Amino acid sequence: MKAVQLIESTGPSGLRVAELPDLDPADDLVVVDLHAAGVSFPDLLQTTGSYQIVQDLPCVLGVEGAGVVRSAPRHSGLAEGQRVAVLALAGAWQQTVAVPVGYAFPLPNNVSLTAASGFVMNHLTVHLALVERARCKKGESVLVHGAAGGIGTAALHLAAALGLETIAVVSSEDKAAVAKANGATHTVLVDGFKDRVLELTGGRGVDIVLDPVGGDRFTDSLRSLATNGRALVLGFTGGEIPTVKVNRLLLKNISVVGVGWGEYIRADPSYLVKQWDDLLPLLNCGALTVPEPTLYEAAHAADALLSLSERTATGKVSLTLH
Repeated sequence: MKAVQLIESTGPSGLRVAELPDLDPADDLVVVDLHAAGVSFPDLLQTTGSYQIVQDLPCVLGVEGAGVVRSAPRHSGLAEGQRVAVLALAGAWQQTVAVPVGYAFPLPNNVSLTAASGFVMNHLTVHLALVERARCKKGESVLVHGAAGGIGTAALHLAAALGLETIAVVSSEDKAAVAKANGATHTVLVDGFKDRVLELTGGRGVDIVLDPVGGDRFTDSLRSLATNGRALVLGFTGGEIPTVKVNRLLLKNISVVGVGWGEYIRADPSYLVKQWDDLLPLLNCGALTVPEPTLYEAAHAADALLSLSERTATGKVSLTLH
């Protein structure tokens, strides 16, 4: 089978397309022929060995994808030929994966395989953030940083499905248009966003800030929160890890909340099934829509990663594998 491997930690240039042995049916695993696989910021970090988990080389990158079940254990509830999204922690940038039961998720007919290829990581991260960590309530407001990116667009769609109002923070008018197309209630440019947020909320501030970017905007994010507000820290794509003067938390009775989805499911893998049980009804009824990603052929995986590092990507990015 065809796979995209990282053979040296030199950035995206260290990727190569390779031929690996095909996978055989397994009694305790779900074997899935992937149609496409998602590309995410941790994959970019992996190429330089700067991610928190460093793999031995050569390795297959990617952790999510979507395809068709080749074989499944009898107790899995899945059948040959069924369309599924997968979480493939051993690498998803290959044509076939084998994952544990509970790591393959049945797809409704209204979600394409290409759209589903980038669904698991971003949407389940945002679900953990809003539902579990922020304990969001219908009618609350959410400020979304990096709103035109993969995590950001997932947040806009899920927030809309949960009945939340969103303010999208973007770096350009073009990205504001992307955020609007993905369901943002309001859009604001990153320069001076705090004042604009306070204006939009009548001086109250927002209930939740969802921040995968970090950097020097974090202090103004805290200033943008209403009383009892929650700032959700998802990552640091901006490069700089901010610090917090905790007296700011006292002034408005606000919270800073970490959201580490990978660590959460490592501690409790059964939480994946709970998340899917929450999200599947929203997908089935169309309340939660999944936009199509920007697609790259596997041979151009380096270009896909460069679109993330150069911040030219909007929405989700995926690789086609068949």
